[in-house]
Amino acid sequence: MKSSLKYYTIKYLIVALLLIIAVWAALFYAFILDEVYDNVDDGLKNRKIQLIKAVYQDEKLLNNTEFAFNEFKIVQVSPSEYNNRNKFYNTTYYMEYDDDDEPYRVLETGFKDQFGGYRKLIIRTSTVEEDELIYDLSIALVVLYFFLVISIVFVNGFLLNKAMRPFYLILDKLKKYQFGTTSPPISEKYKIKEFEELNIEIDEMIERNELVFHQQKQFIENASHELQTPLAIVINKIDLLIQNEDLEEKSMNSFVEVKNDLRRMVAINKSLLMLSKIENSQFNKIQIVNFNTILNDLLKDYEDFIEFRKLEVNVLEKENFITDFNPDLANILLSNLLKNAVKYNYQNGYIGIILEKDRIIFQNTGSKTALDQSKIFNRFYKQSSDHTSTGLGLSIIISVIKQYPDWNISYEFEDEMHYFILSKNNL
Repeated sequence: MKSSLKYYTIKYLIVALLLIIAVWAALFYAFILDEVYDNVDDGLKNRKIQLIKAVYQDEKLLNNTEFAFNEFKIVQVSPSEYNNRNKFYNTTYYMEYDDDDEPYRVLETGFKDQFGGYRKLIIRTSTVEEDELIYDLSIALVVLYFFLVISIVFVNGFLLNKAMRPFYLILDKLKKYQFGTTSPPISEKYKIKEFEELNIEIDEMIERNELVFHQQKQFIENASHELQTPLAIVINKIDLLIQNEDLEEKSMNSFVEVKNDLRRMVAINKSLLMLSKIENSQFNKIQIVNFNTILNDLLKDYEDFIEFRKLEVNVLEKENFITDFNPDLANILLSNLLKNAVKYNYQNGYIGIILEKDRIIFQNTGSKTALDQSKIFNRFYKQSSDHTSTGLGLSIIISVIKQYPDWNISYEFEDEMHYFILSKNNL
């Protein structure tokens, strides 16, 4: 699923922040716990010195063999058990107040009393409960994490919206841009250097594209017109030769074939010019178009051809197909679909046209086999052996459809009937 740049960055930032806080919390906990134990151990070592001094001053303290209010005890040991090194460890002792075992930090060490006896001094002190510390730290970190996430969402959203505003203006300009309909560049001052450079480069690119577009357009129009004239002259000359009574039948047939090929060249030239104009967006005028009206007018134009082929035409107008479209392109679109249904039909065949609110269906008899769906809209593709075909009719249709992203043309074959379905998606 695609997302905007703002939410894309926030998504990864939140995940990264979660990992960073988790690692930081573990290190912070270990550091705090180490500091707590270090301070407690320093206090225990200080009490050790004080207690040993007190024992030398008051021998009665040697009888303190159980933990009392002073939280220490002195136990007599044998010389083999004697060890004067400091030993620290954690343990638990029962506390009457809490009626539970509580954590303690304990120091064990050895010393010689004033009578030369070997003693073991055990000092304890209450310390932090690690489980409670972990719980409190976790609660604090969760609150901190959500506070940071909410802050990042708002701050990042505000800053990105402000920083990316020039980008969206440039993007909107690109969306509205069409070949041949350039507007004078609007002078904008951008505080961000990269956006200013991007805008300058896009303006220069549009200017170059427009220059190439107009050169190409001019070349195609000139080439088309230059070709039309000699082709028309050659066709007229062939007509004069065919009318010559002294011409042999074989030669006359050859001239007729040449004339038909030239007429096909004229048709191809016109079709290619039409394709070029469509793909170069030269039909950019949009207005409300009634496809029902255009289709009925075209049926009148094709009336003689339909009657000559003795085709049965059935038009079912369920609803009016009215939408925003270029009127010339609408005429070209329906004309090619109708011409395709008539031309590639057989004698006494059938044509059915169904008009709905957002769809037009052309169905016709013809070839007993389905057309190749992957190739029928390619230029110069011909599945039949009709030499009069230019192979550009369906290419023109698909070129028109590409000018409107929410339109679609599809082909189906069922019960020896060919279906071309023109539809519009209501977004």
